[in-house]
Amino acid sequence: MTEPQPQTHSTIRPLAFHAAPGTEDWRVLGEGACTFFPAASFADAARLVAAIASAVDGLGAPDVDLRPEGVTVRLITVAEDYYGLTERHIELARRISAAARALGATAEPHAAQTVQVTVDALERPAVVAFWRALLGYRDRAGSPEDLIDPARRGAPFYFQQMDEPRPQRNRVHVDVWVPYDVAEQRVAAALAAGGRLVNDDDAPVLWVLADPEGNEACVGAAGAAG
Repeated sequence: MTEPQPQTHSTIRPLAFHAAPGTEDWRVLGEGACTFFPAASFADAARLVAAIASAVDGLGAPDVDLRPEGVTVRLITVAEDYYGLTERHIELARRISAAARALGATAEPHAAQTVQVTVDALERPAVVAFWRALLGYRDRAGSPEDLIDPARRGAPFYFQQMDEPRPQRNRVHVDVWVPYDVAEQRVAAALAAGGRLVNDDDAPVLWVLADPEGNEACVGAAGAAG
């Protein structure tokens, strides 16, 4: 299920989405507001998707990932001039949560996450052009440094500008976006599993970690109060 392209509502930031009543089942990640509804069977998950489709009729459609284990729902506007959240997503979130509750489904927002691949580049336009062709991705709205899967299934790619060569560190890393209220727990788990902290200057929004061999990764969170 894909969302209509026209943007008809004001854009909002993650904190404003989380502050709105009725969005408690949701968490803003790197790719919109997401939640997960576990299901006992594929048939139960399919019934939930049907209920969601009915509940949001006329307001727009979310991105839905249907699996035997449950349903992941994502709210995001993908338009030629905008990529992100709008006020409309607050009402969508409320309707979807209500439809799930009516079927006895309980949201597990802490189970949601998104992953992004980040590439550090000296000649960014040339590097972006290569990856755009290789992946079959397209430019994200308004950005010369982001590529997204047109089907919105594969991980997005972000290209970070480098000022000088950096042979001492890896130039490709993974960004893992998790709910703001589990980010510190995820960082602690990664450190306990043998990782090390590289930088936490931007915590609680971003932590830079490294695995035992020095390969870097970031943990990101969005929308925490304060």
